Amino acid sequence: MEIFNYLRKNLILKFPVLSVFFLSAMTLNLLPGAGIKSETEIYPSDMMFVQENSLVAIASPFNPDPQVARELNVVVTAYSSTVMETDDTPFITASGKMVREGIIANNLLPFGTKVKIPSLYGDKIFIVEDRMAERKGDYHFDIWFPSYWEALNFGAKDVIVKVLES
Repeated sequence: MEIFNYLRKNLILKFPVLSVFFLSAMTLNLLPGAGIKSETEIYPSDMMFVQENSLVAIASPFNPDPQVARELNVVVTAYSSTVMETDDTPFITASGKMVREGIIANNLLPFGTKVKIPSLYGDKIFIVEDRMAERKGDYHFDIWFPSYWEALNFGAKDVIVKVLES
């Protein structure tokens, strides 16, 4: 078991691309002593895999899908990291984090709130990490895009946003 733990820690940290194969083998009990016996033996690294250049969580019974707490009828628009659309630090959100795929701005919900927009993005989860101008109000969401033209082409849409339990 010690060898297994050593390999798991070092393989995943040093060679993340190989972790997909290692975690698959572990889950299928192909590695000696690697079978998962209980929830207490599952580590955060066991719940993720590398997809292209991202670390993706694996759904499991120990990591269930969050339930919908409420639904809001809102207007959704888009923005990008340009000074004319943001402040003088266009790559830093109001919560102090760097912009990235899956960031959404809203004035009503607290930072870290997870939301889904099923009519546009299916089961994709967005995280509220940014704020908007006060004039936009509470029922307006702004999705971050990497380019100005993508944000401009998104337009404005009236949709239902599902706020997930934390």
